[in-house]
Amino acid sequence: MFEALYQTFEESADSSDSAARVAALRSTFRKYQIDGYLVPRADRHQNEYVAPSEERLAWLSGFTGSAGLAIVLRRQAVLFVDGRYTLAVQSQIDPEVFEPVALAHISPDRWLETKLRKGSRIGYDPWLHTPGQIARYALAAAKAGAELVAVEPNLIDLIWTDRPKAPQGEITVHPPRYAGEPSAKKLARIVAALGGKDALVVSDPHAVAWAFNIRGQDVSHTPLPLSFAIIARTGRPKLYVDFEKLDDSVRAKLKPLAALAEPKDLKADLQDLARKGKRVLFDAGTAPAKLIQIFEKAGGQADVGTDPIGLMKAKKNPTELEGMRQAHIRDAAAMVSFLHWFEGEAAEGELTEIEAAEALETFRRDTKKLKDVSFPSISAAGPHSAIPHYRVTEKTNRKIKRGIFLIDSGAQYQDGTTDITRTVAVGEPNAAMRDRFTRVLKGHTAIARAVFPKGTSGAQIDALARLALWQAGLDFDHGTGHGVGSYLSVHEGPQRISKIGMQPLEPGMILSNEPGYYNAGHWGIRIENLVIVEPREIAGAERESYGFETITLVPIDRNLIEPKLLNAEELDWINAYHARVRKVVSPLVEPATRRWLRAATQPIE
Repeated sequence: MFEALYQTFEESADSSDSAARVAALRSTFRKYQIDGYLVPRADRHQNEYVAPSEERLAWLSGFTGSAGLAIVLRRQAVLFVDGRYTLAVQSQIDPEVFEPVALAHISPDRWLETKLRKGSRIGYDPWLHTPGQIARYALAAAKAGAELVAVEPNLIDLIWTDRPKAPQGEITVHPPRYAGEPSAKKLARIVAALGGKDALVVSDPHAVAWAFNIRGQDVSHTPLPLSFAIIARTGRPKLYVDFEKLDDSVRAKLKPLAALAEPKDLKADLQDLARKGKRVLFDAGTAPAKLIQIFEKAGGQADVGTDPIGLMKAKKNPTELEGMRQAHIRDAAAMVSFLHWFEGEAAEGELTEIEAAEALETFRRDTKKLKDVSFPSISAAGPHSAIPHYRVTEKTNRKIKRGIFLIDSGAQYQDGTTDITRTVAVGEPNAAMRDRFTRVLKGHTAIARAVFPKGTSGAQIDALARLALWQAGLDFDHGTGHGVGSYLSVHEGPQRISKIGMQPLEPGMILSNEPGYYNAGHWGIRIENLVIVEPREIAGAERESYGFETITLVPIDRNLIEPKLLNAEELDWINAYHARVRKVVSPLVEPATRRWLRAATQPIE
C-alpha cells in the first residue's frame, strides 16, 4: 500500500507542468467572460480526503495538502494555505507560477477585495464551495466593484484531459455489532431533531454513513460512500447514491429504510420541495452552494445551519466505545512491536522514513483486521519532525540518524479508528530535547488528568496543554485535540480541544490529546493519545463533572523524560499509565517484544 501511496503523492506533487496548466486555464477565461477563477481543494462534500478525480488543486499547482485555495487571475496566481502547510507548500509549487499566501496573514476574501479591479468577473464552481464561502467572496468582490459568477462546467475538468474516473467503491452495511444502534432508530432521532424544519438535506457523507449504517470505498483512508440524502419529517428518507455501488444484498437491506435514487435525481426533488413551500435545512459546513441555488431558484427559502447528525455521531454509544477500546488494544500491540523493531533497526543508521512507515503498516496488517491506514503516516526524522504535517515522499525520504524521530499514524479497523503519535530518541538526546519533551508531556498529562464541569468547551481546556510551554516562553501553533470517528473520519467535529473549540464536551465524545513543540529546521515533538469523555463522580460535588479515559496504550519514551521537571501527580500518572500498558499489551506480543516492553515501562523514580 505505501509504495503506491508515495508514488501517487510524488506524481501529484510534481509542479513541472503547472505553468502550462495555468496557461490552459486562463485560455478558457474569454469564452466564459471571466477575469479569474477560484480553485479550492474540495469535492462536492468538502471532504478532507478526496478521490483522485477531485484533486484539481494538486493537478493544477502541485500542492497536495488537505486544505488550500488557488486564485488564478489573468496575470497573477496565488495559493492560500494554513499554518500546517506553510513550509510544505514551498517545496511543492513552482514559485514562478504561484505565490504562496499564509491564511494567518490575509484571508482570500480580503485579498480579493484588495486585488480585484472594478468590473472584473471572478468565476467559481458552485458545487465546490459552501454558501458561506461564496457569500464572503461575493461581498469582497462587490467592495472592489467586481462580480463573483458561477461557472459550469468546472474549468479544470475541461483542460484535465487524463482526469481519473469518478470512484465507484462498493457500499457495505456496517453491522449492528459495530454500529450499536439500528439505522431506523437513528433516523427517528434525526427527524425529532428537525424541530420546525420539514426536511434535512444531508450533504456530509460521514453523516450519511452514520445515519444509514453503511460504509464505502470512494476515498482513501476513510470508508465513505459519496452520497446525499434527504430526511423529512413525513415520508420515507431518500438516499442518493450511484446504483453501481450497491449489490443486491445491500440494496435489500436499505430498501426498508429509505427510497433509493441516483444523485442526478436530487435536483428535481429539491425543486419539488421548494414548490411545495417546505422548510429545508442545509448544512453550512458541507452543502455545496449549488444545492441552495437550485432550491432558491425554484422558489424555496433555504435554511442554512447545522446538521444535527454531527453532534449525534460525535457521542458514541456503548458498543462503539467498546469497539474503539478493542481497536486500540489491537493497535497498541502493533505499535509496541514496531517500536521494539525500530529501536534495533534505527541504531544502524540506514533506516529511512519510508521504510519505517512501511514497517509500521506491516505490523498493523499482521493483526488481520486492518482495513486501511486512517491517514498517510507522518514518518519524520530530524528537521522533518519539526513540520507538523510533514508527508514523506521519494524525493524527501531521509535516513533516520541520531536525534529525534516522530511517527504520527493511525489505522482503520471495522470496530474503531486509531490515531497515535510517538516521539522517540535515536541515540542519546540532548538537554534541550529532554526539556521540551518533558514540557509537552506535562501538558499531555494535564489534559489526561483534567476534571471539568458539564458545559466546558475544548477552548477552556486547551490552555492546560500549553501552560508548561508558556512558562518557558514556548508554544505550538496547532490545536491540542480533534474529534475522532468510529470507523469513519480520523478528524471529526464538532468536538475539539483548541483555542477555537467552542463545542461543550459531552460523554461519549472521542478526542485526541496531542500537544507538541517544534524547533523549526532541527527537530519536533508531539505526544498523542486518544481519550473518551466520561462522567466523573466527585465526593461532595455541586455540579455534574466529566473527565477523560485514555484508550491509547503505547509507552512514552522514558529516554526523553527529565524527571526533575515533573511533579508527584505527573509522575504518578505516567507510572500508572505505563503499568497499565504493560499489563494489557504484554500478553499480545512476542516474548522478545514483551521483554522490551517491560523495560520501556519501568517506573520513573
